[in-house]
Amino acid sequence: MTTSTEATVRRTKIGIVGAGSVGTSLAYAAMIRGTATDIALYDLNTAKVEAEALDLSHGQMFASDTRVEGSDDVAVLKDSDVILITAGAKQKPGQTRLDLAGANTEILKTLMPQLLEHAPNAICVLVTNPCDVLTVVAQKITGLPYRQVLSSGTVLDTSRLRWMIANEARVNTTSVHAYIIGEHGDSEFPVWSSASIGQVPLRDWEIDGRKPFTEQRLAEMTDQVVNAAYKVIEGKGATNYAIGLSGIRIAEAILRDLRSVLPVSSILDDFHGISGLALSVPSIVGRRGVEQPLAIPMGEHEEQQLRDSAQAMRKALASLGF
Repeated sequence: MTTSTEATVRRTKIGIVGAGSVGTSLAYAAMIRGTATDIALYDLNTAKVEAEALDLSHGQMFASDTRVEGSDDVAVLKDSDVILITAGAKQKPGQTRLDLAGANTEILKTLMPQLLEHAPNAICVLVTNPCDVLTVVAQKITGLPYRQVLSSGTVLDTSRLRWMIANEARVNTTSVHAYIIGEHGDSEFPVWSSASIGQVPLRDWEIDGRKPFTEQRLAEMTDQVVNAAYKVIEGKGATNYAIGLSGIRIAEAILRDLRSVLPVSSILDDFHGISGLALSVPSIVGRRGVEQPLAIPMGEHEEQQLRDSAQAMRKALASLGF
């Protein structure tokens, strides 16, 4: 006899490609947050992927009732609702994200058709860098609708920015409203013209009668955000915890149809005059993937920064033959 609880539980599955530091951080975050009922890890390193899945499973008593499976067979991802792709060459100290484009494009040419075979309806989220370039590559390889192929984009960069602002403004991070947009890389930029704390414009925020967010301070914060990953990589070899949390936040928006506004990267269609390129902009994310990019107001300088970011993406794609 099936109980009412069993009958109403809808199983959801997150597939993760790559059992390295980022892939396992994604799985760990998903397990602790109870994001899905099933997590599947796929990696060509048999011993590693099986060990990671076993280690996670041993903690089930202390977390959510999530089933974790790991395999070197891509079929482990069958019927995934969301697939988070982390496989690729590792970024080294001093190396830009765009430097990884060629090697990771070749990996996607083999990987994407396999994913499509086993999980044709999955929303594919690229976490591998350079994620904007690879979003276009993955969509071209698969022919999937634009909304079904996206990347983590500047979701983490935006989190870094809001954390910095919140610390300086002495408020909770959730009260900060600001976005990093454009390339997830060296040409990304904050939209300061619409940044606020609560409903107070950021530049007007006061602490003890002074306005801390001067143009000089905003420039310093921009530089700190853009170079944050390089600093972490220099110190510990990789970024993994925060990208694990931000990637799972995207997965939750999809699985639960939250229609959250997140600065993911997807292929744009006449967004401020930009088409055919993947850039991060605030977008409504739900069960179908990217439901709608939001044409947020920007100043003239920010419009130019967006065009510069788009040009960097065009050059990178052209060098790869796309």
